[in-house]
Amino acid sequence: MCGIFAYCSYLCEKDRKYVCETLCNGLARLEYRGYDSAGIGIDGDSPTDPVILFKEVGKVAALRKHIAEAIATPYPSEANGHANSNGHGKTVDMTKVYLSQTSMAHTRWATHGVPSPLNCHPHVSDSHTEFSLVHNGIITNYKELKLVLLKRGYAFRTDTDTEAVAVLCKYVWDTQPPLRSNFTELIKTVVKELEGSFAFVFKSTHFPDEIVAARRGSPLLIGVKTDRKLKVDFVDVELPNEERIEDVPANLLAVPNAQNGPTSAAPKIRRSQSRAFLSEDGMPQPIEYFVASDASAVIEHTKRVLYLEDDDIAHIAEGELHIHRLRRDDTVSSVRAIETLEIELAEIMKGQYDHFMQKEIYEQPESVVNTMRGRVNFDTREVFLGGLKAYLPTIRRGRRLIFVACGTSYHSCIAVRPVFEELTDNPVQVELASDFLDRRTPVFRDDVAIFVSQSGETADTILAMRYCLERGALCIGVVNAVGSTLSRETHSGVHINAGPEIGVASTKAYTSQYVALVMIAVQLSDDSILKTKRRQQIIDGLHDIPGQLRQVLGMDKALQAMAKDMLSGQKSLLIMGRGYQYATCLEGALKIKEVSYMHSEGILAGELKHGPLALVDEHLPVIFIMTRDSLYPKVQSALSQVTARKGKPIIICNDDDDSVPESAKVIRVPRTVDCLQGLINVLPLQLLSYHLAILNHVDVDFPRNLAKSVTTE
Repeated sequence: MCGIFAYCSYLCEKDRKYVCETLCNGLARLEYRGYDSAGIGIDGDSPTDPVILFKEVGKVAALRKHIAEAIATPYPSEANGHANSNGHGKTVDMTKVYLSQTSMAHTRWATHGVPSPLNCHPHVSDSHTEFSLVHNGIITNYKELKLVLLKRGYAFRTDTDTEAVAVLCKYVWDTQPPLRSNFTELIKTVVKELEGSFAFVFKSTHFPDEIVAARRGSPLLIGVKTDRKLKVDFVDVELPNEERIEDVPANLLAVPNAQNGPTSAAPKIRRSQSRAFLSEDGMPQPIEYFVASDASAVIEHTKRVLYLEDDDIAHIAEGELHIHRLRRDDTVSSVRAIETLEIELAEIMKGQYDHFMQKEIYEQPESVVNTMRGRVNFDTREVFLGGLKAYLPTIRRGRRLIFVACGTSYHSCIAVRPVFEELTDNPVQVELASDFLDRRTPVFRDDVAIFVSQSGETADTILAMRYCLERGALCIGVVNAVGSTLSRETHSGVHINAGPEIGVASTKAYTSQYVALVMIAVQLSDDSILKTKRRQQIIDGLHDIPGQLRQVLGMDKALQAMAKDMLSGQKSLLIMGRGYQYATCLEGALKIKEVSYMHSEGILAGELKHGPLALVDEHLPVIFIMTRDSLYPKVQSALSQVTARKGKPIIICNDDDDSVPESAKVIRVPRTVDCLQGLINVLPLQLLSYHLAILNHVDVDFPRNLAKSVTTE
């Protein structure tokens, strides 16, 4: 929903220009998470000076331009529409060198308040920026917090939920003197008052060169860059200690407002050092930290990262990283592993392509190979998914399979439902995560719930997973993002290995999810001799899929011409099919909606006479997915009904189909096994959606009102 990035350097000489460039580059990598406004907050000329804020509506490019203007002109104040509450009349010295510094950045996807410089992050507690923060998520009790703080005399200037948290930090500082010596404990006190989902990075002029990060329900990771070898590849988690801080009230907001003047500062509490960052001689060493919502923002700096868990509080100070728990939870590990990222910088760059979406469409022949790599033995015709091995007997004994997902991931579940029913002989239920939760669907201990998500951070899917875990069901994750919440909290799972997907409209994740789910179905049936021939047929089909996808990509120029001649300028589009191709209709229609803003609807061809036929006339374009399978005659019947009413359909058919009328507009695709045909059929629809978006002058990678990872409803 929003992108968070923070940069901390210790004993590393960096000038202000380098810091700003690092922040903007990090935001550019995260722009798929939100792109209606962006902002950064950097240190002033001294550690206790107010934070310098730059905020701009629009994309990161607009923010870069705004920052560049500050080199020669007074940096902005709220009076001129750009949010910066300090340094009136001064110019920003970009040559200022920091030995140690902390800074933060944010790219926004608006939920509370329209995109504007004031509503843009970082948000501050007051005009002196005593506390500043960036936030991803939604604070559901912000109205109650705001009301209490207004009554206590605190001022608000924005329409956001996040500002309430910044002001709450100031309130805690003012009213709780025991917490003034410990930034971590102060933030813990604040976070305990919050409801909703969030990932935060906090900064304060009272705690120079320190930041605190916290997460609950929204992703957050920390990259570590240092020239020396870390002593251990993990960071210890410091568990709550009931005797840590005295005289802190249980009900924070019920305490009368104290005097706001300064008090004598207590000495800083020195905690036990993190073993990972100890040097051989005990002397401090240069080190850099990068806090981000996504690994794509840190990969150009370091491959060593650790992922925070829900209710983790991370504190970075004096070159050390400490992780605390907001509350004790014996089910959560007492260490956080420092992992090595597998992705390369080139994977998150556009390269020769004009857009990320175009690049990711063209990557699909390789991405489906990566999904199958090391898992499918085409010589012996066997599938082996190591993550499921220990749970196969339990899955086979389950009373039913429940697939839970949202959006494109939901369509991939619809696509494979028939093959799961055929190969496992188990009832299969496919659920939209939000509706699944709304209905409080009954779940039992002998159910198997499979959660599908590209990011592994989709809020509704995570909530549905936790709902099923509480009821004792076996939970399996099918995700693309290694280290994501779904991949960590499910009992087992399968990584689809599609590689980073930056374009907001998912393409290669869909086909890789499709392949991964088919492989699960095949492996679940490998104890059935009766299904041997069908399994072998599917595996042979998987072997040919990459080459067939390349064949379809070779039709791109023809599809571009078709989009221009037949679909451009149209207001609506129907896509029809049935059986295995119903999911293809839904996914194709979604892609066209997402990136071209053209109304499109995927329709089950069997439902044509139950309403949709009323829409058909000589002006409405209709795409029929009519590839050869057992339902081919029924789709032909639906086609006849449309043409009888002067409809002029576009037909996606197999390249060996000679029964299609010669006068029809056709898109001919290679033929494969019926349960895999959707992998090939969806590709022309992805390409048509891309070209329609270009023709409609839409920013393909960043469609309006949408973001890549939906972290709340």
